[in-house]
Amino acid sequence: MSLYVIGDVHLSLDTDKAMDVFKGWENYVDRLYENWNKTVKPDDTVVLAGDSSWGMTLEQSRKDLEFINNLPGKKILLKGNHDYWWTTVKKMEDFFIANNFTTLNILHNNCYSYGEYAICGTRGWVNETKEPADAKVLAREAARLKTSIECAIKQGLEPIVFLHYPPIFANNCNYDILDVLYKYNIKHCYYGHIHGRGAVYAINGVRDGVDFHYISSDYLQFTPKRVL
Repeated sequence: MSLYVIGDVHLSLDTDKAMDVFKGWENYVDRLYENWNKTVKPDDTVVLAGDSSWGMTLEQSRKDLEFINNLPGKKILLKGNHDYWWTTVKKMEDFFIANNFTTLNILHNNCYSYGEYAICGTRGWVNETKEPADAKVLAREAARLKTSIECAIKQGLEPIVFLHYPPIFANNCNYDILDVLYKYNIKHCYYGHIHGRGAVYAINGVRDGVDFHYISSDYLQFTPKRVL
């Protein structure tokens, strides 16, 4: 039983936003399917770190979610900035039940145990413009991350954090999120969101005691990455 992660698969099986038009994304759905099936076993767990579907609603995302559901392993999904289909946890869980998506789980103000570890996380946010509205969203995301981590601590588990937005990108630091990581002595943080040439500015490795892992699907060549 292994734990994997991949971000930003950007499926578009029932919409017109397929990513094949971008360099490096050619035939990406088939590549993801093939690589996933070669890598992940039925008793494994895979965290999908946001931007899983381009659908604007749950119904528009049904084929994408069905594709993910039918891949091997248990999946844990968190929200990305393009997951417009994301709604309340109850509505998503009811939709999963109605469509028999038995391998899909939502990470939102909660955590999932994995041996001696816990899978924790949230979307995150950016506040590059220092706008009050961005600051409000960022504070809410930091609070959600704290809630998720404290859920793990109450169970005596070591938190592993998964985010969509990077807490560090080039020389820019998101201190609202970083302060939470530092406060709870988080050792590993996985994030996506960045694509293409931006990958050269993505942080991979230990910074201030936290081991950061960049896991956008195009960077991983559409192959889930084993955690730890």
